[in-house]
Amino acid sequence: MTATADAEAAANELTPLADYLGSVLRRLRALPPLDLDLTQAHGNVLAEDVVAPHAFPAFDQAAVDGYAARWEDISGGGRGPSYIPAPSGTPGGRSIRLNVVGDLGAASWRPVRLTPGSCFSVAAGAPLPVAADVVVPVEWTDQGMAAVEIFRTPKRGYGVRRAGEELPAGTLLARAGTYVSPALVAVFAATGIGHVVVRPSPRVVIVATGDELVDVGRGSQPGQVVDANSHALTAAAAEVGALAYRVGICDDDPEGLRGLLEDQTLRADLIITTGGTGTGPGDMVRRILSRREGGRAGPVAFTDVALYPGTALGFGTVGAEEVPVVCLPGDPGAALIGFEVLARPAIQLLAGAEPVFRPSVRAHLLETVSSPGGLREFRPAHVAERRGGGYTVQPLRGGPFTLSGLAEANGLLVLGERVTTAAAGSTVDVLLLDRRR
Repeated sequence: MTATADAEAAANELTPLADYLGSVLRRLRALPPLDLDLTQAHGNVLAEDVVAPHAFPAFDQAAVDGYAARWEDISGGGRGPSYIPAPSGTPGGRSIRLNVVGDLGAASWRPVRLTPGSCFSVAAGAPLPVAADVVVPVEWTDQGMAAVEIFRTPKRGYGVRRAGEELPAGTLLARAGTYVSPALVAVFAATGIGHVVVRPSPRVVIVATGDELVDVGRGSQPGQVVDANSHALTAAAAEVGALAYRVGICDDDPEGLRGLLEDQTLRADLIITTGGTGTGPGDMVRRILSRREGGRAGPVAFTDVALYPGTALGFGTVGAEEVPVVCLPGDPGAALIGFEVLARPAIQLLAGAEPVFRPSVRAHLLETVSSPGGLREFRPAHVAERRGGGYTVQPLRGGPFTLSGLAEANGLLVLGERVTTAAAGSTVDVLLLDRRR
């Protein structure tokens, strides 16, 4: 049997990524809902639909600073205003004079009524007098106090916001599954909502394992590897909206690892470990968490998935509370890709967010790339919009294992299990990363 045939046979024994993800995500459920104050709800996902209890605006109000008037008085159809010659250069050649009978600010509350030939000086947000149907902006007048001259006539309804014109009472403001953004908080508050029912942000604990690991602030050397994973995965979990806690480094000690995971179940909705998922002599996580006890399988099942990089992934539960645990490879590039394809969707599902996967686009490939057969490859890439529509994608140097490529990428080029070569000019799938730059 040739080397190529051997590789293809080995790939055929791997679990397809889609099948694996489906089996994992079906075991997860969104966290129980909480009733939270608006300021605490930001960043969470709604657990139920939200309907406006009150209209917005709540009353007829001025939208601009100016003079609230009857449009017929300033348009020439009324009998009250006085018409006088306009200053030179004024459109229309004449101005209109109205008596200013009072001032209304945003805190005014007594109802008032306009009479023909009169107006009120109003601030933006002030309640409108009864019968007012236009607000003349200050800059279109001489800004008079007892009487005002109006040099330009706005259209009827200008500067006026009617009660409920934007959001009538009973309007569906947001559906369950919607992310609570700052603007949505403003909408809720403006319509009289003080609390909403949301899914809490998942509490995610990150543990790096391995006797070789040392903490940051130094360089790696033979026998020692700087722990990049726990820092990177903590940041990745926080980016997706989780409350992320970095525990740090755990040595390859069976009892120490079991005890640490048991302790973390008290504050975690999801635990992510990195390292030790393979079958080598130092891969203790797989050996410990998959060990059969009392004739039963271990708490975590490790699966060789048709994924490149990082085929070995683990998923199960730990502790009496059966807290989900995701086990990712130890290579930093493979750990970050594993987070994207497995841990991130799990966090989204726990949070009740939809969709759980990142958005994707079809893009025009700018460079020919090769890919290992039988594996679904996720490669760092730069995606850009084309003039006239569509996207282009440029694979970044070094392939999927390079941290520098992942740091520069704003997308992940996805090459399917049957793809061994993707030619320049072909159309490929790209996951869009929400890089804030």
